[in-house]
Amino acid sequence: MLTIALPKGRIAEDTLEKFEHAFNEKFIFEDRKLILEKSGFRFLNVRNQDVPTYVMHGAADLGVVGLDVLEEKEYDLIKLLDLQLGKCKVAFGLIKGQELDFSKSQITVATKHEKIAKKYFEKKAMAVKIIKLYGSIELAPLVNLADCIVDIVETGTTMKQNGLEVGPTIMESSAHLIVNKNSYYAKKDLVFNLKDKLEAVL
Repeated sequence: MLTIALPKGRIAEDTLEKFEHAFNEKFIFEDRKLILEKSGFRFLNVRNQDVPTYVMHGAADLGVVGLDVLEEKEYDLIKLLDLQLGKCKVAFGLIKGQELDFSKSQITVATKHEKIAKKYFEKKAMAVKIIKLYGSIELAPLVNLADCIVDIVETGTTMKQNGLEVGPTIMESSAHLIVNKNSYYAKKDLVFNLKDKLEAVL
């Protein structure tokens, strides 16, 4: 049996739909249940941010998670397949009409993507002060908490509605099927059978 950690919400639904096409079976989480067992699979319904943790510690063999979450966690996991779901990017958000002033001695960034933002500025050899926020990040530049934000952008609507505009892109992201290294070797046949079947429906 393969255990697969899925992020709650739309990505889980879209992933299960791909499984339905690949295996001609209906996969649906019953009301509020966190585990779904069917046809040699056990699906776990977990928070998006927690998917790599379940896979890293072997509680799940595989997981489905955005590249942005993987980058942020920096776990040693194998990326098996880009499922081409949940496409978005991690980008800067700036007050409308402003640009990033790279000549400043230090730029203050509000974000929940600390590591991604840090790496970006390290590559540019620039000093950055990161303020970690968990929500309503768009407020930060408007109340002078930060010069800019780094956030997930799908359409850019949330930023526009809050007087910000989308700045430079740091990375593109989509949902990937990831696998625990031990499971990759111990359950290689099952893992590759799954990969082939999913690739066929992509």
